[in-house]
Amino acid sequence: MPAVAGETMVATSHPLATRAGLRAFERGGNAVDAALAAAAVLPVVEPTDNGLGGDAFALVWHGGVLYGLNGSGRSPAELDAGGVDETGPRSVTVPGAVRLWADLAERFGRLGLEGALEHAAELAETGVACTARIADKWAAAGPAPWPAPAIGGRYRLPELAATLRRVASGGPDAFYTGKVAAAIAAASWLSESDLAEHRSEWVEPLRYDYRGVEVCELPPNGQGAAALLALALYDGLEPGLHTQIEAMKVALADTRAVVHDGPLPEDFFGADRLARRRALIRDDAALDPVLELPRGGTTYLCAVDGDGTAVSLIQSLYGRFGSGVVAPGTGVVLQNRASGFVDDPAHPNALGPAKRPFHTIIPGMLLEGGRLLGPFGVMGGPMQPQGHVQVVLRLVDHADDPQAALDAPRWRVEEGRTVELEPGLWHAEEHLRALGHDVRRAGNQHAFGVGQAILRVDGALIGGSDGRGDGYAAGQ
Repeated sequence: MPAVAGETMVATSHPLATRAGLRAFERGGNAVDAALAAAAVLPVVEPTDNGLGGDAFALVWHGGVLYGLNGSGRSPAELDAGGVDETGPRSVTVPGAVRLWADLAERFGRLGLEGALEHAAELAETGVACTARIADKWAAAGPAPWPAPAIGGRYRLPELAATLRRVASGGPDAFYTGKVAAAIAAASWLSESDLAEHRSEWVEPLRYDYRGVEVCELPPNGQGAAALLALALYDGLEPGLHTQIEAMKVALADTRAVVHDGPLPEDFFGADRLARRRALIRDDAALDPVLELPRGGTTYLCAVDGDGTAVSLIQSLYGRFGSGVVAPGTGVVLQNRASGFVDDPAHPNALGPAKRPFHTIIPGMLLEGGRLLGPFGVMGGPMQPQGHVQVVLRLVDHADDPQAALDAPRWRVEEGRTVELEPGLWHAEEHLRALGHDVRRAGNQHAFGVGQAILRVDGALIGGSDGRGDGYAAGQ
């Protein structure tokens, strides 16, 4: 059943992160404080997917205004003749998560950054028991920075605890300058000046009105436009599973072709262009597009308070344990976001100096009638826009509550005509095959993401936390 509360709520993918958010509320914090407390705990309890060495994006509804914050980092300002690698030192971009945390705390929070990091440092020092989901991801990560614990195995991250305390006392400068920055630069192709010069960027969110509900995403360099484009295309098609999948294929291909460290083409959501792209989708045959889908792991959370402030926050290392590189003496695993650049100098997403790559992580927010409906998101590389679309369809078209919308079976577009189905959709296999889809029955739920959502309905908060994860939604 969905969680229901009268004043405040936080939803995360791990019980200890949700508990940290609740503790922040109990201490007088608002939704931003709760979100940051949870965000700081997640690198400790889900180190495979996110950390201080990664990036973060956020949407914040506050005082009747929607704010977007891009916390993604850049490539080195000075490049040699070499390219990027999938993992290792040349796959690292400047980590943006810590700066984003600090920016949110300063602009909207009540408890400060120190209050958000204190409990996370304690957990990293004393240790936590590993969940089955994280134990499975850790064991499958290949070369991991630390030995993989068994299910229930207790692990400690003392160097990370020390770094969290350093940032708590010294602020973001304690991460982007000094010993921590020097360690990151020594372990990667970044320079200390690359780190010192990093800043987050406040941006104007993208919006699309889907049947009376305004769906909001961040603009590029993230892939939020893919979710909005898929909804816009589907909005003019015959409803059904086939057309959902086809709209998503077109949206993924279009987004991958143009998203870079810059704005979308002016006509990307234009009516004429939508009509032309929609005309590609047939009722009787599956498209066979050229798709190059990114990979990656991520962690998503959201929070809402009694004043109506809402936070949708997502953070990631990209690959499992990112680059596989740990900055010596810090416990900070560095992301491999540079592998998101395209190896084609003519592509807008080609590698360049001090440039942000194509990014997978996308937080979402829903508005209705100019007022907050609630934050939502689904993590998981190329599954993220697909998950956003499917959750929105369940919430809007089916009138599901957040928990039901998140737990509903999902499909997943892969390269070409391949589509994977979770068990609850296997009944559609024969129909989709007849239309030319290469249907696969999925046996691993990790690929279908983990989401959270909180909606404000009739003055109450109704939330959910994906059954594919470990966490829960709770409030007071």
